Amino acid sequence: MTDELLHFIRFPSVSAGDKHGDSLRACAEWLAAHLRQLGLHRAQLSETDGAPIVYAEWLGAADRPTALLYGHYDVQPADPLSEWTTPPFQPEIRNGAIYGRGACDDKGQCFAHLKAIEAFLKTSGDLPVNIRVVIEGEEETGSEHLERWIATHREALATDVIVISDDAMPRPDQPAITYSMRGSVGCEISIRNAQGDLHSGHYGGVLHNPIQALCDVLCQLRARDGRIAVHGIYDDAPEPVPEERAYMARVGLADREILRNARAEAMAGEAGFSAYERATIRPALNITGIKGGYQGNGMKGIVPAQASAKIDLRLAPSQNARRAARLLNNRLRELAPEGLDVALRMLKISPPVRIDRRHPAMRAAARAFRRGFGHAPVFIRSGGTIPAARMFATILNATPLLMGFGLPDDSLHGPNEHFSLRQFLRGIATSIALWEELGRGVAPAPGLRKAAAS
Repeated sequence: MTDELLHFIRFPSVSAGDKHGDSLRACAEWLAAHLRQLGLHRAQLSETDGAPIVYAEWLGAADRPTALLYGHYDVQPADPLSEWTTPPFQPEIRNGAIYGRGACDDKGQCFAHLKAIEAFLKTSGDLPVNIRVVIEGEEETGSEHLERWIATHREALATDVIVISDDAMPRPDQPAITYSMRGSVGCEISIRNAQGDLHSGHYGGVLHNPIQALCDVLCQLRARDGRIAVHGIYDDAPEPVPEERAYMARVGLADREILRNARAEAMAGEAGFSAYERATIRPALNITGIKGGYQGNGMKGIVPAQASAKIDLRLAPSQNARRAARLLNNRLRELAPEGLDVALRMLKISPPVRIDRRHPAMRAAARAFRRGFGHAPVFIRSGGTIPAARMFATILNATPLLMGFGLPDDSLHGPNEHFSLRQFLRGIATSIALWEELGRGVAPAPGLRKAAAS
């Protein structure tokens, strides 16, 4: 079982850029073959205009609800490679954890559910619920082609709940169910002159420098008090009511825990809110990448031709993602310097997600966590964004169950990403309990009985 997960992680299935297309497909083909080996039916690749989607199903539980298990086989880029203790795609087990890119996000967490499915099919030969499996290869780049794929296959994907494990719980012995996630807007701004690189001795101090101009723009996107300096961005992000803040303070991570998990010494951000609140219910603007000019050894005396930056705007659960994208676009154009060419490109727009904590599926998930971890879960908010959760919920009219098995210090997206073997095994136990609890605690939606039986 662990050897299979190690093999899964060895695929350098990076979706960003254009260097890993063959690895993405090879990983998808291996995964489809593995799903067939588990005993799932119709395990196959479904083509998109990007990376293929892996689909499989088991629909032998007549008059039982249907669950759709979602995960992703693509991973973040592994750079900087120099900060990894061991190569990111040569996973190894040490200190009770699997180290490797994708170990937690999301190969390990998704694999826990697959091993639970295998446990049922290899022992009793059936499952307590009908299950559809959808594992995509573009989540880390915004799930660009997933929404159209879901809409195209809407009837074939009919389900009651969507099970997603692609997040973290607060502490090893404190399981959690996420009931809201922030949205995300990602864009790139590029600034260039029309002349190309110029001699800095002749033109420095005479012409606009694209790097300096870009820095001036970026600095004006945030006020000194940590708030985002984009007009209207807070209009649909009201402050939480006192009762909600009190609940969050009780179940969420304290500031010191968040600093420790980040291996940081000081916090920054919007004044008047805890770190947990800033990270989950408030908008935040981050510069995630910047480049321009000469990057080699030594000096090169130039006024550089161009500079660019990538911006990640995280949205409060109440915010409209398309409106936020429009406001950010307007602000960047307002700040654009005269005499230079400015280009803006939207890279992703992902709406926030909010889920009713009282839904029967949420109660079933809570019972499953109690069985798998020995502790009742808390309901938490997440600062992350999973585009698929909103897509599936909207198009299929089904409830997402966001059940993370990772931990805050697993270095998701960073060097030395890892996934605790203890969390992996408890995740399998929780998944086994989840399918049983859903099977007896959630009524199938009208029309799904026929779909499951066909």
